[in-house]
Amino acid sequence: MLVVLDTNVLVSGLMNGAGNPGKIIDLVLDNRFQIAYDDRILGEYEDVLSRTKLHIRPALARAIIAHTEISGVFVEAERVSDDDFSDRDELPFIEVFITSNADALVTGNLRHFSPLQKKGMAVFTPAQFIETFFL
Repeated sequence: MLVVLDTNVLVSGLMNGAGNPGKIIDLVLDNRFQIAYDDRILGEYEDVLSRTKLHIRPALARAIIAHTEISGVFVEAERVSDDDFSDRDELPFIEVFITSNADALVTGNLRHFSPLQKKGMAVFTPAQFIETFFL
């Protein structure tokens, strides 16, 4: 299974391993699915997860990034029109999701991806993702 993970899912999961985002981190590290990514996504992961104000252990952040690089799927994403999307910062995730034909895009903020949902594409909250694929 190939999945695009919005950065907010990783942040939530690394800050609190008890919730659904934490379960998703465990699934990633157990190789239950692969993360689809490109250089922009990996760069955002590195930038955000290293922010000291988040209090994410640096070793844990490095481990999830290294795991993504080693076992994830690098995608040469094709550009999509940003006309329908209110948050252009989400375009890398949208473009990788569409280009890779991933099975799911998981985010803590569905409204940024509502145009994809309106087209029937598989965009889930962490809870929906766990319920749909792992229960």
